Amino acid sequence: MTEPPAIVDVLQLMQWLSPAFPTGGFAYSHGLEWAVAQGDVTDGPGVSAWICDILRFGAGWSDAVLLAQALKDDADFTALDDMARALAGSAERWSEAEDQGRAFGDTVAATGGAAGVSLPLVLAFGRAVRGGGLDDTVVIAAYVHAFAANLVLMAVRFVPLGQTEGQQILAGLHAVIGGIAAQAVTADFEDLASSAFGGELAAMAHETLQPRIYRT
Repeated sequence: MTEPPAIVDVLQLMQWLSPAFPTGGFAYSHGLEWAVAQGDVTDGPGVSAWICDILRFGAGWSDAVLLAQALKDDADFTALDDMARALAGSAERWSEAEDQGRAFGDTVAATGGAAGVSLPLVLAFGRAVRGGGLDDTVVIAAYVHAFAANLVLMAVRFVPLGQTEGQQILAGLHAVIGGIAAQAVTADFEDLASSAFGGELAAMAHETLQPRIYRT
């Protein structure tokens, strides 16, 4: 019988993925602000479809695979860092990953964790959580869920949507998130790909959007 994870591992995962953990995630829309400003995303179904595509075909999938690789005992973080940089489709997207990774690593170190090297968020998170007692699929699903939740929160504020509708959207993405995590845990570098072209173009266009609230 598999031993349940230690409660401290669960609580640590919850803390690191909490909106209160100071990575500055609230400041990033991943291009969604531009899509809303342009009128491409105007309501709850549109938000759900946009985020679902980002999860399945864009950063949701690629981050899930990168995280799965980072959790391996023989993870090569130099190669993973290079791959993460290559998958960032715009300067803002790389800044989003790099700045949040730096903030995450600094806060982990300040709260008793090991001091980390400069890595994009998904790899900084993977490096911090690896070796714990949690199932890799659960860790990946939790990370992707936190990413999706941040986009939903942005949409609640900016579309705008009601809080309840936002939670309904997030609940509707649970099966997608679970499927991504289950696939990613057995994937390798050859499975890395991004085809969320609308999201990447939105992230690029956001660089010149004025006025704007979000950094990406």
